[in-house]
Amino acid sequence: MAQNHSRHANPHNGSNGTGESNGTGKKRPPGRPRSEESRQSILRSTLKLLKQEGGFPELSIEAIAADAGVGKTTVYRWWPSKAALVADAFSASADNELRFPDTGNVRSDMSLQMRRLIRIFRSDRGKIVAALLAGGQSDEELIEAFRERFLWPRRRQAYQTLQRGIDRGELPADSDLDLILDALYGPIYMRFLIRHAKLDEGFADEICGLVLKGLGASPARRKRNEFTYR
Repeated sequence: MAQNHSRHANPHNGSNGTGESNGTGKKRPPGRPRSEESRQSILRSTLKLLKQEGGFPELSIEAIAADAGVGKTTVYRWWPSKAALVADAFSASADNELRFPDTGNVRSDMSLQMRRLIRIFRSDRGKIVAALLAGGQSDEELIEAFRERFLWPRRRQAYQTLQRGIDRGELPADSDLDLILDALYGPIYMRFLIRHAKLDEGFADEICGLVLKGLGASPARRKRNEFTYR
């Protein structure tokens, strides 16, 4: 998750980052390192307020700052826009859950990660994703922030997972990785947004079975791949 590592004053100690008193009568040099506690508080407040009625359009930096107990300038020092903050808040909340495993089998790796994504979509955080995607249809800055701060970091991990499958001969060497990922994740987003059919974790296994099994390397191809990657 990309962050601006500028230094800042801790809003809870009375300093404004300019060398003024911190409440103890002592002065600090300008540019005190930012407080991780405050940053996490801002991210939590963003998620909390997003779940309330009104969603992204009604959300304001002022409200987030007030709920987190920091100044508005502190928020803007770390995030250039509301869209960037919202995308980072959701991404941070899901980062550990959505990491790709390495079980030694590409179908298992993808299915496990997709199951976790579906679990998030079915939780309260699913409302946040829906708000981001809906708002992004008319707000280019929002959808760009979602792509750059949430989608692409996980897409890059997925490329590595699929490449391991290619290296092991589980997938053809000439596989189109983007097409595979769109085929795997597209149905999840469709059921999540359109709600024309049930979205449960078992759906991930069905998609992987359909897409990855159909791509499975033949024994002859597997031998060629094994020779290539020796």
